[in-house]
Amino acid sequence: MIDGFLALYIFMLAAFTGYEIIARVPVILHTPLMSGSNFVHGIVLVGAMIALGHAQTPFEIAVGFIGVLLGAGNAAGGYVVTERMLEMFKSSKPDAGKPNLSEVTK
Repeated sequence: MIDGFLALYIFMLAAFTGYEIIARVPVILHTPLMSGSNFVHGIVLVGAMIALGHAQTPFEIAVGFIGVLLGAGNAAGGYVVTERMLEMFKSSKPDAGKPNLSEVTK
């Protein structure tokens, strides 16, 4: 089993590394990166559900339920943010090849 200080060290190292990697990503790549992270959040959610299924004590059940709840919120929120980011890339002008319906009905 990993003792507390080693687990804290690994967590801090992962957080610092993740921050440094994400900070250097160009703006145009943030949307594909968010899509990939949504996939990872889905895997985390499945893992939390499996852990909740094997929980035996009330404490384990409570921690597992909170994990599933937070994982589901994180995955759903990631998809909402990705959708909003994709909306930023859509053109506000109508397509040149398609007729504008408001002009056709006049």
